[in-house]
Amino acid sequence: MQANQAGKKITHIPYGRHWIEQDDIDAVVEVLRGDWLTTGPKVGEFEAVFAQFTGAKEAVAISNGTAALHASMHALGIGPGDEVIVPTMTFAASANCVVYQGGTPVFADVLENTLLLDPASVESKITPRTKAIVAVDYAGQPCDYEKLRAIASKHKLALVSDACHSVGGAYQNQKVGTLGDLSCFSLHPVKHITTGEGGFITTNSTELAVKMRRFRNHGIATDHRQREQQGTWYYEMLDVGYNYRLTDFQCALGLKQLAKLPNWILRRQEIARQYDAAFNGNANLRPLTALPGLSHAYHLYVVRVPATKRAQLFQDLRTRGIGVNVHYVPVHLHPFYQNKFGTKRGLCPVAEAAYDQVLSIPMFPKMSDADVDTVVATLRELVG
Repeated sequence: MQANQAGKKITHIPYGRHWIEQDDIDAVVEVLRGDWLTTGPKVGEFEAVFAQFTGAKEAVAISNGTAALHASMHALGIGPGDEVIVPTMTFAASANCVVYQGGTPVFADVLENTLLLDPASVESKITPRTKAIVAVDYAGQPCDYEKLRAIASKHKLALVSDACHSVGGAYQNQKVGTLGDLSCFSLHPVKHITTGEGGFITTNSTELAVKMRRFRNHGIATDHRQREQQGTWYYEMLDVGYNYRLTDFQCALGLKQLAKLPNWILRRQEIARQYDAAFNGNANLRPLTALPGLSHAYHLYVVRVPATKRAQLFQDLRTRGIGVNVHYVPVHLHPFYQNKFGTKRGLCPVAEAAYDQVLSIPMFPKMSDADVDTVVATLRELVG
């Protein structure tokens, strides 16, 4: 609860929130009382269950979604002189992972109705230096992987699915996690399931999985538990890697959360249907288009509002206890990218126009119907 300027108590509804129950806590405590807190058996167990859930051959647990993207760029061998095409309507990590490897992110525009990566813009950005495409499933809706895969195959490029918004979703009956050569996930508290901080990369390539497991462990070929099982102290560092490991107690939490995900996705989709119905025909509250033939995971529910009203609406909603947010400042407009890579306004006009209008409103499975009604009523009152 918080108080407004008049002193009246109001309920705060955040734009997103994790859901932790007693069985989650019990699972973590059980591991904390055991022998392995990290590089133990829960890591492999979580990887196996996550791979089965997504339908991928391999799942690599890692410390966060950014580390997942970084590991994918490493596994693909991205380096200086290489270009990777990335949508600008995303969080900075989708592009930063290319910079970490010394590569150059090349920003593509998005489709006006969905804010998903525009395949035509992707094709226009390809050069002889292009090595990969990163497709971001914005808000939880899978990209047009049929078109993106055709482009990637035509130009012999790797296709990476940034699925940090879309775990539990599907495209043409194919599960998210199998749509790219590599698929990257986030387990941050605002996402669908959480391990506090955490992430995954899924792939059908055992070779790439081996590279990423080594990368998360300083570039060393074996971890502590493997050496104990082998009865040896000796290890070899084969690559330059990072400490991107996920702990056993985080994996215990993730296993419990993953079991609840299907029902949580259904609730997110139900909330989205309520919003869709409430905003239907309102020119001042325009939801993004949900495309047929896929299962939208609804990490976010994004509406377009008049650009002239967005800043004031943002403040007014927060004053009323509605925890709205804006996703995202187009990455090519951040000072770092403007200064280092010479990007500027006009590069991606669809994303730039959308940025001035978009507003993310509360979306999380623990929302009650009364919460949804409060959000809808407040929005209608403020925008007309």
